[in-house]
Amino acid sequence: MANNFRNGSSHRSSLTKTDRPLSVNSNAKGAVKSKPLPASGLRKSSPASLGSAAAAAAAKDDAGVLGRVRVAVRLRSRNEEEMVADADFADCVELQPELKRLKLRKNNWDTDTYEFDEVLTEFASQKRVYEVVAKPVVESVLDGYNGTIMAYGQTGTGKTYTLGRLGEEDKASRGIMVRAMEDILADVSLETDSLTVSYLQLYMETIQDLLDPSNDNISIVEDPKTGDVSLPGATVVEIRDQQSFMELLRIGEANRFAANTKLNTTSSRSHAILMVHVKRSVEGRDSTHSSENGNVTQMVKTLKPPIVRKGKLVVVDLAGSERIDKSGSEGHTLEEAKSINLSLSALGKCINALAEGSSHVPVRDSKLTRLLRDSFGGTARTSLVVTIGPSPRHRGETASTIMFGQRAMKVENMLKLKEEFDYKSLSRRLDIQLDKLIVENERKQKTFEDEIERITIEAQNRISEAERNYEDALEKERLKYQKDYMESIKKLEEKWIMNQQKQGSERIMAGSKDDSSDVASNGKDSMASVVEELAEVKKLLLKETQSRKAAEGEVNNLKSQVAQWKRSEASGNTEIVKLREMLEDETQQKNKLEGEIAILQSQLLQLSFEADETSKRLDKGGSANGPGSLDSLMTEVRNQQPKDSGNGEKASIAKLFEQVGLHKILSLLEAEDTDVQIHAVKVVANLASEELNQAKIVEAGGLSSLLMLLRTSEDETIHRVAAGAIANLAMNETNQELIMAQGGIRLLSMTAANAEDPQTLRMIAGAIANLCGNDKLQTKLRGEGGIKALLGMVRCGHPDVLAQVARGIANFAKCESRAATQGTKTGKSLLIEDGALSWIVQNANNGASIIRRHIELALCHLAQHEVNAKDMITGGALWELVRISQDCSREDIRTLAHRTLTSSPAFRAEISRLRIER
Repeated sequence: MANNFRNGSSHRSSLTKTDRPLSVNSNAKGAVKSKPLPASGLRKSSPASLGSAAAAAAAKDDAGVLGRVRVAVRLRSRNEEEMVADADFADCVELQPELKRLKLRKNNWDTDTYEFDEVLTEFASQKRVYEVVAKPVVESVLDGYNGTIMAYGQTGTGKTYTLGRLGEEDKASRGIMVRAMEDILADVSLETDSLTVSYLQLYMETIQDLLDPSNDNISIVEDPKTGDVSLPGATVVEIRDQQSFMELLRIGEANRFAANTKLNTTSSRSHAILMVHVKRSVEGRDSTHSSENGNVTQMVKTLKPPIVRKGKLVVVDLAGSERIDKSGSEGHTLEEAKSINLSLSALGKCINALAEGSSHVPVRDSKLTRLLRDSFGGTARTSLVVTIGPSPRHRGETASTIMFGQRAMKVENMLKLKEEFDYKSLSRRLDIQLDKLIVENERKQKTFEDEIERITIEAQNRISEAERNYEDALEKERLKYQKDYMESIKKLEEKWIMNQQKQGSERIMAGSKDDSSDVASNGKDSMASVVEELAEVKKLLLKETQSRKAAEGEVNNLKSQVAQWKRSEASGNTEIVKLREMLEDETQQKNKLEGEIAILQSQLLQLSFEADETSKRLDKGGSANGPGSLDSLMTEVRNQQPKDSGNGEKASIAKLFEQVGLHKILSLLEAEDTDVQIHAVKVVANLASEELNQAKIVEAGGLSSLLMLLRTSEDETIHRVAAGAIANLAMNETNQELIMAQGGIRLLSMTAANAEDPQTLRMIAGAIANLCGNDKLQTKLRGEGGIKALLGMVRCGHPDVLAQVARGIANFAKCESRAATQGTKTGKSLLIEDGALSWIVQNANNGASIIRRHIELALCHLAQHEVNAKDMITGGALWELVRISQDCSREDIRTLAHRTLTSSPAFRAEISRLRIER
């Protein structure tokens, strides 16, 4: 198909030319007939060109603006067959790209004229097709709108070339998918923005995952409030660079169904749908104001949550419409053609109803119309490229394709900006702010307490030192005055004794003097000496009195110093009391702040699960009925009724999750009460079944807690439910690596070896089967006993367990086959080395269809590697491969088995030797 297009350019004077009413007159001879379209269908969108950037800028209003479906027509050049068969005939179409018109020849005299938003000749390059058809839609998606790019046309007219061409050999031939991703990666920031991709196909009215062929029946989920359509079972891959995206496209194209028909050697037999989700953070929309006095409440009230814009780009490569008599379809290919035509017919009916303004649009007649519900008559910006061929033999199909595009131009969508508050980012930011405030408060409080303690110790030391100085001084003065007193007494005694001795000697020397005169004289002398002694004693007493008064003065001075120290102590005690009062005030403020923090966290948790209802303002009130302690939380978990099921149970679990919070629920996994653990792990398992909750559970440590339960608990129910939760988490590639890194495969293997309950074994086998589908973990999974654990669980014999074991073996074999094809795997299959081949052969014709299908896939993948052929022939697998190639109910498996048998030299030689008919 690639050879049918040549690079070139169509000369245009302007890409933003304003639409003008079409007026074409018909002459008397009927050479040209004009079919002007109603103004309502063509003119309500201001820009005429699909390449106008103004169209993307006009859709900024949050309330939504009208945006008509833009339609471009692209003509394929003649292929080799048409050059020979139609050599004598002119093309059935004539393009006038400068007037955006197309003329369809009815015969040699009569033509019909149609006008489109863009007319692309067979010389239009892939780059120009992208710029006028897809680039405005991609720009709208980057601005936060949903966008759809779709190709419609007869089989073999170049739809897949236009959309899905990889251009590995010639970059100029890259299609819309590759160029759109290049523009998206150039505009987004992978540090702050998120970019994920899903790649699906609608085959025979079943939605299948092109990135995981085993996921072949994905259900459609519609939001009852908004009507948005989602596919929760589809594989979602995060894109980091263009190379990884190209690899995904190669994998998807390899898994897409195609067949050889008379009209197209590689005719697509399914509708391919590429979904690109772009989540971008809008900067500059929030502001934080914090007063210098530390008013946290004011800061929280003025903090606005950041804005997140979520755009979704849907690229739809429709399977080509075909007439059975021309395509020559028969057998299964005929059934595929019927399914394709029915789904395209349902799409045409919906577009007719929308174009005519009908009150009823039959969107539920087909899964295709349900998937495109937002693209036609919804909120997405839609561009449609219709592809046609020039051959006059297919004029009827070309006319039908042109009329489809004309009706699509009458459909108007109401474009709406997909914008919401990023409560998760706000919550993380507030948590950081609160942690900083708490740390700062604790630091200030510790500094304050240390200062109080220092002042108290210093005051006590000063008081103790003053008391010691006072006592020492008082004791010194007492000893000094006591010593002076004793010395004075001693001197007086000595003088008195000396006076007594002097008086005695004088009396002896007087002798014989006149007694009377002597007596009088001696009396006078004695009195005189006594008076002198008394005077001297008075002097001594006076001196002693003065000394005592001086001592009393010093004592009073010391007492005044002691009183001053006591006053200082009282002042210090008063300061300590004030500091203690300040500490109590700080403690009250801290308690108040913690209360506000708890209320704010509960509000943020509630708002994060009701973002669509609180997009205008934050809810200022917490849940009045929310649990206040761990005991109340345990009571709520116990009170969950085990008889609830389905949506009712999920609603109650979601309500509990909203009110309580994930961290508290996970904390109950460590409770001592076994009943509490059982109910808590059931809640976690229900939450893990929703893809949106899986990342939260892992970030909060839920995976580690579940693995710990497998290691420590002896309860069979806990083992079963925990293994089911791990199986749900193991559906994500990042989680698979975490499970392996934390020794999850060893724990699952040990639990499987000790379990007897079939449901427990089914959950464990499902978890290991999900891990088997990861190419990076093959060697480590086998080394830690994953394959032997799967084979050990077949002892149960329960069909559900066997189905999960078969799925795991099929996933492992598929990854080995892919690695061998890419050259990263050499040597014999690890499954054969671990003895799985005998069980595979024994169950290849199992009565349960799901077991048989997985076993058949595993055999086909093992047989694709030539090094396994000898063991498979010896083990009897050759006969099963022959049976699969002849009797398998699924065409793709039957074809794969036949191709494997014919491509393997060893198998061909053995078949020839045994003379097996194929």
